[in-house]
Amino acid sequence: MFARFAIALITLALAGCAGLTPSAAPTATGERPLVILVSIDGFRPDYLERGVTPTLSRLAAEGATADMRPSFPSVTFPNHYTLVTGKHPDHHGIVGNSFIDGELGRFSMQKTEPGWWSQAEPIWITAEKAGLTTATMFWPGSETEHDGVRPRYWLPFNKAMTGDQRVDQVLAWLDADPRPDLSTLYFDIVDTAGHNSGPDGAETTAAVASVDASLGRLVEGLKARGLYDRTVLVVVADHGMAATSPERVMPMGELVDPEAIDVIYGGAVVFLNPKPGREAEVRGALVRRHAHGVCWDRDRIPARFVLGSNPRVPSIVCAADVGWLFATRPVTRNGGAHGYDNLSPEMAALFIAHGPGIAQGRRLRNMDSVDVQPLLGRLLRIAVPAGDGRARDTRAVTSDEW
Repeated sequence: MFARFAIALITLALAGCAGLTPSAAPTATGERPLVILVSIDGFRPDYLERGVTPTLSRLAAEGATADMRPSFPSVTFPNHYTLVTGKHPDHHGIVGNSFIDGELGRFSMQKTEPGWWSQAEPIWITAEKAGLTTATMFWPGSETEHDGVRPRYWLPFNKAMTGDQRVDQVLAWLDADPRPDLSTLYFDIVDTAGHNSGPDGAETTAAVASVDASLGRLVEGLKARGLYDRTVLVVVADHGMAATSPERVMPMGELVDPEAIDVIYGGAVVFLNPKPGREAEVRGALVRRHAHGVCWDRDRIPARFVLGSNPRVPSIVCAADVGWLFATRPVTRNGGAHGYDNLSPEMAALFIAHGPGIAQGRRLRNMDSVDVQPLLGRLLRIAVPAGDGRARDTRAVTSDEW
């Protein structure tokens, strides 16, 4: 109990040191800037080197960039909630794409009930409480009400909606009254292509080009409305992608009796619980270093992963070496995966900030996904709840005049 209390005090102290007091983002007219937070799921920073991203490459050259470190596990739902809450998954409660809650049951990516998401407050709720207007396009967690508060404008997720249609909806919300101070926009096709064809596949490069074209449509739409010069675009990814193959597989059935475990999900990272009465057997078989991965008891996960104190983390967590998979079913083709060690270069996530008050051509060296939420608070001039982010990690995003 004392240890948890001490950790809480340290977290609050760090938040206080982070300088989260509201500050003005200057524009040509002195107005509060509009902020658009864009997520491109599974977009590695080196995808900008493929010659198919004229819009993103221009935003990067004219703004601030980083190879951003995701939280562990480096999967979609935990990291999207980290980006907007400033907390690691262990602290915001969305510890995986699937997990077990003792009261609520099994979480899946379709769950929108408040209880799943209530351990942390996302930036659009903070902004609405501060009197700002927000709009969310498909961001994980954005369909959930928090204490009676929602984004002013939002839609339920619809994967069939094209990138251009998503952009057009954001632009339509910007035409509304009241106009959103903060908007979010989410693209999933780069991640889907990366899983299907691997990070180096032609399908992935085509998806990268498609999203870049949609962002070009957004930029032109902002310019047509006279909003481009007063808009800060913050473009992020939740994680990267690593190549996988049938030759780099560890079948779980060869490590432990499948009847002895309940696998919550598998792949690059595995969440599982032993069946009742078989705990010692399972731990004896799994909890150790394997040829191409490692398994830990929940309370022995290395501290740098910031995972294990939340009761939603299962009894055993396994992490494969980059490019390898713990497989619960046959793997028959090459592809891509994420979820690996968040320090792995293959898991690095895109970060670009561009707009009024943003430094031009500046490269950040130590940025973590938990740093995005305090940056958004600074851009919006609102105080944000204390989290795990450090303002000094993104101080250089803004120009010297700030």
